[in-house]
Amino acid sequence: QVQLVESGGGLVQAGGSLRLSCAASGIKFSIYTMGWYRQAPGKQRELVATIANGGRTNYGNSVKGRFAISRDNAKNTLYLQMNSLKPEDTAVYYCNAHGPVGPSWEDYWGQGTQVIVSS
Repeated sequence: QVQLVESGGGLVQAGGSLRLSCAASGIKFSIYTMGWYRQAPGKQRELVATIANGGRTNYGNSVKGRFAISRDNAKNTLYLQMNSLKPEDTAVYYCNAHGPVGPSWEDYWGQGTQVIVSS
């Protein structure tokens, strides 16, 4: 059974920092592309950042230079360091795992962790 469990969300003032974690189980973590997505009230889910199994990273334009995604394959854990937070970063943040399952590809999602940035 695949599980992605996010943690680290909370309430922070604008300009502050948070570090999100996503603990994965039930998948061969090291071969998966892992990512963070977020969804604000009334908006579509959007890309925050992804990190491929080889370490290549990709960021959404709104977080470039402020957020950093990383992974620890030995701990099966994904991280998102969020700095210089803005009120518009307020959203539920979801962990995603994208990888091979037999001959096809699958996406797995966590339950999400709430981030609220106050002005």
